[in-house]
Amino acid sequence: MNRRNIFLAIHCLVILSVAYVSAQTTQPTTRPRGFARRPATTPSMVQDADTGQWYTPMHHAEYAFGADLSSLKQQEDNGRVFKDTNGQAKPGLEIFRNHGYNWIRLRVCVEPARLPQNVDYTIAEAQAAKKLGFKFLLDIHYSNAWADPTNEPTPITWQNLTHPQRIDAVFDYTRDTIAKMAAAGVLPDIVQVGNEVSNGFLWPSGKLPENWDQFADYIYAGVNGIDAGRGDGKRPKIMIHVDHGGNVELTHRFFDKFNSYDIPYDMIGFSFYPWSHGTLVDLRANLAFTAETYHKDIMVVETGYYHQPSPYFQDTPGPFPETPEGQADWLAAVNQVVMDTPDGRGKGVFWWEPAGAGGLGGRSYFDSDGNALSPIFSVFHQFTRPIHRVDNQ
Repeated sequence: MNRRNIFLAIHCLVILSVAYVSAQTTQPTTRPRGFARRPATTPSMVQDADTGQWYTPMHHAEYAFGADLSSLKQQEDNGRVFKDTNGQAKPGLEIFRNHGYNWIRLRVCVEPARLPQNVDYTIAEAQAAKKLGFKFLLDIHYSNAWADPTNEPTPITWQNLTHPQRIDAVFDYTRDTIAKMAAAGVLPDIVQVGNEVSNGFLWPSGKLPENWDQFADYIYAGVNGIDAGRGDGKRPKIMIHVDHGGNVELTHRFFDKFNSYDIPYDMIGFSFYPWSHGTLVDLRANLAFTAETYHKDIMVVETGYYHQPSPYFQDTPGPFPETPEGQADWLAAVNQVVMDTPDGRGKGVFWWEPAGAGGLGGRSYFDSDGNALSPIFSVFHQFTRPIHRVDNQ
């Protein structure tokens, strides 16, 4: 190579090096801390139910200000009318949206469903929510009705199957459910494979701790069914949901064993009720342990508190008064703990059934006449409502 060619080669290398350094300086390869939670505005306007002021709502990239509204459609189909904090009757979904809620959680039950939440019901509610901009967390109850740590019954049509046949049934049901939702335009953003599965599911064959191998087979089948059903749609995040939100020991025991099966999943969901799962300090400790040990994003997908005297705190007082204000203080406190989870791993909070059959007692966001309770509905305003100058600048 002659001197001219050597000079040109060196000159080109210098230019490329400068360009590379410039690019690295102006375009960091990692996102700034907290970037995922930075909201972005949209041009649609919403009127404040309390003040009448119009404002631009915030739509959040990840953090879930959520509610399990599985029974809302059932209530409204039966004629129940919900009224916003200004006394105006509105569809329930609009009331939640107007107060900063951006995620909906819906359950689905295996046919023959003994609860209203079969696939068609859940699709209809998800479609209504999607039209209002909600993101969608699907909670699959692998049962004909309720499934929780005290009872995880196998669907009646699966009870006499062999274990391999039951694996196929879980796969087929999950695939077909997700495919039907995808075709209806409501492919979930997150899917729970089972509800509160700390004691397993599909009892007795998948009951824990005695049947971990069978339980793992069923979870695998559910995960594979989600992938098979979504088609070309974006892959939903996979969540494993357990109930013991305030218990480090149980969380450690469950997820160490669970992870030994190399089951692919993305998120951990907890239930956290003050009468079952410990104190707010316990929740804080467990979320920190979970984030630092398992490096997964975390949501509290079920919580609740009473706005009137309940049967749970008769002997000793609860952490907050059982009043509308105390109920709101509970939600604010739980949400703050989740937001404080190390490494930004806390991704949201869902109240369980604030407008449905399970929440029409003292845990509801509404009184017995369907009037919205202002304290609980105002909790997320500080995070979801921007401030506008009165001169519109």
